[in-house]
Amino acid sequence: MSRVCELSGKKVMTGNNVSKANNRTKRRFLPNLQKSSMHSSILGKTLQFRVAASTIRTVEKKGGLDEFLLNSSNSHLTEKAQKLKLQLVQAKNK
Repeated sequence: MSRVCELSGKKVMTGNNVSKANNRTKRRFLPNLQKSSMHSSILGKTLQFRVAASTIRTVEKKGGLDEFLLNSSNSHLTEKAQKLKLQLVQAKNK
């Protein structure tokens, strides 16, 4: 499994540990990925995602999965999220 958020696309970053003596050693910053079930009221079903904790907070702040996807630009979403957004738009227009 890759370490990438399925909604926002957050992924592993690299950087340095810096000691008091300013010695630098390479390290990886891993996203805090969690399995999360989110309900879509437009589609009428519950979907499972592997998302970053920060994305879960953002989804709750925006008012749910549907609002998060519909109000986010496609450049900030992964391909999976863009496909889900398209399904939401089609279901909403019916």
